[in-house]
Amino acid sequence: MGKVLVTGGAGFIGSHLVDRLLKDGCDVVVLDDFSTGRPQNLEHHKNNRKLKLVQIDISEYSKIEKFFKNVDWVFHLAALADIVPSIKKPFKYHKSNVNGTISVLEASRVNEVKRFVYAASSSCYGIPDQYPTPETAEIRTEYPYALTKNIAEQYVIHWGKIYGLPVVSLRMFNVYGPRSRTSGTYGAVFGVFLAQKLHNKPFTVVGNGNQTRDFTFVSDIVDAYIQVAESDMCNEIFNLGSGQTYSINRLVELLGGDILYVPKRPGEPDCTFAEISKIQKMIGWKAVIPFENGVQTMLDNIDYWQEAPVWTPEKIKEATREWFQYLGK
Repeated sequence: MGKVLVTGGAGFIGSHLVDRLLKDGCDVVVLDDFSTGRPQNLEHHKNNRKLKLVQIDISEYSKIEKFFKNVDWVFHLAALADIVPSIKKPFKYHKSNVNGTISVLEASRVNEVKRFVYAASSSCYGIPDQYPTPETAEIRTEYPYALTKNIAEQYVIHWGKIYGLPVVSLRMFNVYGPRSRTSGTYGAVFGVFLAQKLHNKPFTVVGNGNQTRDFTFVSDIVDAYIQVAESDMCNEIFNLGSGQTYSINRLVELLGGDILYVPKRPGEPDCTFAEISKIQKMIGWKAVIPFENGVQTMLDNIDYWQEAPVWTPEKIKEATREWFQYLGK
């Protein structure tokens, strides 16, 4: 490892990856427009000369290409997340998630980057037929966010095939940990619940709470990114999950608090559960953080969500109106 570039490095997962890369002695360039990432997530590195933080739109190739010179590894995590905003503004999501990915791929290709690792999404599986869900499962995107992330993944694999760029795509399931977002794809339920707990409000549980999610702690995810980058694997797609699946009711039990149930949302699976035997066999990676330990870490860092929005059933109903309108057919 020498010089590494991380797009979306001020975001939830990206900032933890940057922490690890700096700890390992890398020179790190972060490209982030702060649309979802927070500069505060990297504030503890402000005096570290090995970190260069650039506020920039990754879809603007002519502006970002110069930052890829002499870069060994690229981790592409920058993307717009969330379901409802992607329904409202599909063009904006395409520009960020698809055009942005092509821009980053080209900058990497032109500068002969040695490794390119893409942050893909398990949302591409939609509501699958098989659990645990393997990488070979049918792609069933349910909303524009999932669609744009999967289209971008296809570009990543195509750049590997046509141009020989050494690429790997990692389909992440339900990642959680400190700094997780208060809404959207990554850490959504944790951000919502922790803000509610801080303000002594009941947890708004969707449906009956029996639905399960493959919650995977962020440090395990970061380990996977590093191990994949250090490997010689190319043009591969891997699931990243914990190897288990946990109910929302179990999460509430661990967090401790009252419950208010809100209507189940269309397009959401009753279960997410990654089949991870492929990455275990080919890379040797597996998650090691027990769910109970990870939840306790979240509680230990609960003050991070002090200023997060506190969701009520009324606010949720209003915010998800388009969700039901477009996906509830």
